[in-house]
Amino acid sequence: MQTQLAPEFRGTPDGEAAEAILRRCVHCGFCTATCPTYQLLGDELDGPRGRIYLIKQVLEGTEPTRKTQTHLDRCLTCRNCESTCPSGVQYGRLVEIGRKVVDAKVDRPASEQRMRWMLREGMTSSLFGPALKLGQWVRPLLPGVLKDKVPARPPQAMHERSHRWPTRTHPRKVLMLLGCVQPSLAPNINSATARVLDACGIQTLVAEEVRCCGAVRAHLGDHDRALDEMRRNIDAWWPLVEGLAGASSVEAIVVNASGCGLMIKEYGDALSHDPAYADKARRISSVARDLSELLPDIVAALGPRVLARSKDSAGLPRLAYHPPCTLQHGQKLRGGVEASLASLGYEVSVASQESHLCCGSAGTYSVLQPHLSSALRDRKLQALSELRPEVVVSANIGCIQHLQTGTSTPVRHWVEVLDEALDR
Repeated sequence: MQTQLAPEFRGTPDGEAAEAILRRCVHCGFCTATCPTYQLLGDELDGPRGRIYLIKQVLEGTEPTRKTQTHLDRCLTCRNCESTCPSGVQYGRLVEIGRKVVDAKVDRPASEQRMRWMLREGMTSSLFGPALKLGQWVRPLLPGVLKDKVPARPPQAMHERSHRWPTRTHPRKVLMLLGCVQPSLAPNINSATARVLDACGIQTLVAEEVRCCGAVRAHLGDHDRALDEMRRNIDAWWPLVEGLAGASSVEAIVVNASGCGLMIKEYGDALSHDPAYADKARRISSVARDLSELLPDIVAALGPRVLARSKDSAGLPRLAYHPPCTLQHGQKLRGGVEASLASLGYEVSVASQESHLCCGSAGTYSVLQPHLSSALRDRKLQALSELRPEVVVSANIGCIQHLQTGTSTPVRHWVEVLDEALDR
């Protein structure tokens, strides 16, 4: 796609990056067929090709409007279009640049500004946990939309299990990102990860200074502070990644939320123009691993124990797996979770229809675009329900919480299910 950048964007990092991406687009429209919002709305401007044209026009000097902003806001940034694109267009990067440019030129209504500020500050705050506990106490009194975002208090046994962390040491060590909301919303995911890795002879370490990966602020337009969060995380991880000051070097930074994992794997790109952090950021990205990338080690070490569990009277639960967009389209990791769980003796299925489509969670999207988000959730759950699962499993906290609001079937992280099989 031929592009003539306006003078204000020529020679800038964002302008040059956007122009390179735009030049790869050949207008084919394959992306439109796999775009969730186009499927729902049927508007060309609510599909990748239409949004690409909008961004191109703005970068060439057309003044954006509130309508331009709205069409970009409706994008889930699921990157399904990237998996479909035959030309390798990096649409996710392009739409982030487009949003940044448009937001600088178009004022949002005050109500939107307040909501986006609350999400940025609230989700990344140390007060998120106490606020969630308060919300759980008064949950029956909350309106329906807000009640969906506040999970019920877990049973006492689950609460105790969520705080059971292994104490053994092992020669093999990994760092793990706890996340900003996961320790409060679903703490058992982190502790189950540590227990499963411990059973494999891998010790899990945590850098206490690290909370948010930076994705919340980055996707809500607070780019400078998102970069500051990335730098803080790099500083906290660096001694353990490089084995400095007598610390044992870790072999990977393991992330059990695929959205956060994708963000960390892109630190190298995000900080490529920062001379003080560019090399460190690339190094951190290179050692980041989604938890599913450790499944070959997990299967080799724990296969006999789990297979034995599958043969006892209780057996293993029948699973339906929802692959998060940030895993299958963002990190390009497909098939590993379901294949590994099947090799461990689980009956696991993936929806035959639309398994590539987004569930509608997409970080804060379910709050900012509730109607579109709910429609996509219900569409996803309908496809999964046809598999008649006892448990729906996924690999991202956002997908798990969002899907659970629409079904009585338990929705969990796959590592929690595996952890319970080892514990019996």
